[in-house]
Amino acid sequence: QVQLVESGGGSVQAGGSLTLSCTASGKINSGYTMGWARQYQGKQREFVASVPSDGTTHYRDAVKGRFTVSRDNSKNTVTLQMNDLKPEDTAVYYCNALSTFYNFFGQGTQVTVSS
Repeated sequence: QVQLVESGGGSVQAGGSLTLSCTASGKINSGYTMGWARQYQGKQREFVASVPSDGTTHYRDAVKGRFTVSRDNSKNTVTLQMNDLKPEDTAVYYCNALSTFYNFFGQGTQVTVSS
């Protein structure tokens, strides 16, 4: 099992910034792809950004150029720096750890962007 704990959500005005952090514990290793997903109220969870073990980064088109994902394998952490936030970024954000056989999510943290 892998446990994921997020922090850093909150409320901000449009154009502002927030940083989400996630710390993994348990049977985590650097082979996992780490990343973030979000869920709008009443909608399915969607991919936001990820950073696989090779260090490359991947983003959904809507956040490219505004969000930056990074990981620190020595600390088992993954971070999502969110800049130029928009009201449509309002959602619950979930940390994600993905391997060939497992897919873990944290409990989620609310991000609210007001116009």
